[in-house]
Amino acid sequence: MKDELFTMTPDLPGLSPEMAARWQEELRRNALRMKHFSEMIMNPKEPEIGPTPREELYRKNKSRLYRYESKRTVKTPLLFVPNLGISRPYIFDLLRNGSFIEHMTERGFDFFLVDWGVFGPEDNDLTFEYAATKILPRMARKALEASGAKEISVLGYCMGAPLSLSWLGSTPEFPVKNYVDMAGPVDFSKIGLFGLWLDPRFFDADKYVDTLGAIPADMVKMGFKLLKPTMDVSTNLNLWWNLWNPDYVAGFNALNKWANEYLPFPGEFFRQWVKEFYQQNKLIKGQLRMDGRPVRLESIRCPVLAVGAKEDNIAPPDCVRPLVHAVSSSDTEYVELPGGHISLIAGRGASVHCWPKVASWLEARS
Repeated sequence: MKDELFTMTPDLPGLSPEMAARWQEELRRNALRMKHFSEMIMNPKEPEIGPTPREELYRKNKSRLYRYESKRTVKTPLLFVPNLGISRPYIFDLLRNGSFIEHMTERGFDFFLVDWGVFGPEDNDLTFEYAATKILPRMARKALEASGAKEISVLGYCMGAPLSLSWLGSTPEFPVKNYVDMAGPVDFSKIGLFGLWLDPRFFDADKYVDTLGAIPADMVKMGFKLLKPTMDVSTNLNLWWNLWNPDYVAGFNALNKWANEYLPFPGEFFRQWVKEFYQQNKLIKGQLRMDGRPVRLESIRCPVLAVGAKEDNIAPPDCVRPLVHAVSSSDTEYVELPGGHISLIAGRGASVHCWPKVASWLEARS
């Protein structure tokens, strides 16, 4: 019966062969939509994520350093620093043939990832400063030891950029070969709607943390959902339109799992993050201090690439671009790509526009 549905041509007077073919194709897709929708509701399967083989090299409290399998033909290793809290880092290795980590390892990079871990109330004393000046440098040194290299490239994504810049800007002696900021805010005066919500006139970070302790995952989720309240509607419409395509459905299921797995913030980390970055904008102003040392972006002299996304409402391009003017390197580049915050590291657009650009830029300097 299903085969008949796929092959029958509607008997309508005056219907052209082209229209008949389009009608037949739409019937086929509708049947597949029903099939895949039924499977998602009646027999949901846990998506397979993180396909690239890896090994745990080191752990510090709840944080882990992973090294991914690779031919390691690129001389300089790469340390990837993602955001702490908010979401899980498997977004960078989401699906086979749709993974930033897979792309980079296939290009021959010795790829290391910092996984900050899942924090609970017992971690409320963890500060941004401790993560940037104690955990991160130790991870980097372990990566250098494992690779046998003398220098390492660092890539900060989202909050991972301010974290890694705070470390490198206060430790200019560290042997960093190249630096990449991928959708990481630097000038928080141009941060957009988040900046308005967290303005000290309206948001008391001290009272918030003193009352709640850890920032619950549901509150983190609500904040991001409110940035674009219609996102769920448009996402579901796109799903229905593409529900006939099994590859799209597999990608949707994996991305949807990640998008609904929010993580809490340690209280003291959130306090420092909001006050010193969003509210006081100390990083770009040169007023930030970490572990008793000033954080000077101008002390960074290695080649620097900053990547912004045109429709990014989390780290708008105007808050990413200033990095290339703040460092002292003579080799800097800013590139602005189509899409939004997630589009740089997941999806077809990322594999076409972002990943090859980042890989080629690093290869030429490694």
